[in-house]
Amino acid sequence: MRTITATEASRRFSELLDAIERGETVTVTRGNRPIAEIRPAPRRTGRSLREALVGTEPPDEAFASDVVDAIAALGEDADPWAAG
Repeated sequence: MRTITATEASRRFSELLDAIERGETVTVTRGNRPIAEIRPAPRRTGRSLREALVGTEPPDEAFASDVVDAIAALGEDADPWAAG
């Protein structure tokens, strides 16, 4: 872990991001007080999703039908990205 001032972080932001991308955790200080700790974002994988869902009951038989009904209830303008 390394510590830098807020001024240094601002001036060398690209280098700071490179270090974090390599796995470093950086503490940013202002007036000799730690104000932020920046670390790599956790990677999300199929395995992490499966682990998060352990113990969760699967959807019941009506789930797919409920989703279709909910989408239909939105009407023709349901998709805001549809060409129009």
